[in-house]
Amino acid sequence: MKNALFVLCLISGLVTHAQDATIEALVADFERGKTMSLAYIDAMPEEAFGFKPAEGSRSYAEQFLHSSQGTIGLTANGTGATPIYAGQNLEKDPSFQTKAEVKRLVTESFDFAIAAIQNMDPATFEEIVERGPFKVTRIGWVHKAKEHLNHHRGQAAVYLRLQGIVPPQYKLF
Repeated sequence: MKNALFVLCLISGLVTHAQDATIEALVADFERGKTMSLAYIDAMPEEAFGFKPAEGSRSYAEQFLHSSQGTIGLTANGTGATPIYAGQNLEKDPSFQTKAEVKRLVTESFDFAIAAIQNMDPATFEEIVERGPFKVTRIGWVHKAKEHLNHHRGQAAVYLRLQGIVPPQYKLF
C-alpha cells in the first residue's frame, strides 16, 4: 500500500510539473512574440503604417491591430479572462492607426495574454470551450492565439520587404 501511495504521489507531482511547464513555455512563447512584434513595429517608418500592398488588403497598422484583437479574443476564450477592448474593432478605429498607438495596443494585448496564461488553472486545459461553430480545448484556444499572431506577423514581413526594409531576425529561443 505504501508503494502504491508513493507511486501515486510521484505521478501526481510529475503531472503538476508538466502542467506548470506548459504554462511556463507558453509565457516564454508570448514574451518572445511580444519582443518580435515590437521589433517589427519599430522597423516600419511612421509614414508607412497606412501602407497596403494591394487594394483590399490590410494596412501595416491594421495587420498588427487585427493580430492584437485576435490575441486578446483567442486567449480570453482559452483562459476565461475577461477580454480588454471587448466590443471594439481595433483595426477599423482611425484613432489607433498611428505607430505609437499600434505599439501600445500590441503591448497591451501581449501583456493581457501573458497575465491570463499565468493565471490559468492547468486542471482546465482539456475543457471544451465553444465559440460559434468551434469546439476547442482551453489550451487549444491559447495555441490558436499564438498561431494567429505568427500568421499576421509573417504577413507583416512581406510589407516590410515591399518597403525595402529587411525584417527583424527571427528568434527561435
